[in-house]
Amino acid sequence: MPATPTGPTTDDERPARVTGPVPCRIVVCRDCCCGTPKVTGVDHADQTERLRAAAPVRVSDCLDVCEHANVIVVQPSAEGRAAGARPVWLGLVNDPDATEDIVAWIRTGGPGVAPRPDILDLYAITPSRRRTAS
Repeated sequence: MPATPTGPTTDDERPARVTGPVPCRIVVCRDCCCGTPKVTGVDHADQTERLRAAAPVRVSDCLDVCEHANVIVVQPSAEGRAAGARPVWLGLVNDPDATEDIVAWIRTGGPGVAPRPDILDLYAITPSRRRTAS
């Protein structure tokens, strides 16, 4: 008999059981700058739902690249990881067309499976490494 999840789940805490190929996953930053009124003219809830329509989404606290708000990280599927893909960080994703470009890429397979559309090169960022105290 299959195990059943216990306790309540929310949209961001769905059971972690996967029954098929592991899909791309998306992390959206929604903290001090991303997902707040500091970035004007963006329907943050709609952006998250559009992404969620393409792949599982995890909402994160600050990803420490505030100068690039709104930040979205596309994590490769199991197939993409097997091909050597790494997570792709995208910043300044502040218009619906950019969100739709990300959704379309994920639906074709995302990192390591489908080539990243040239338009998304405009949003690609390299996250800074946090400094640690000596």
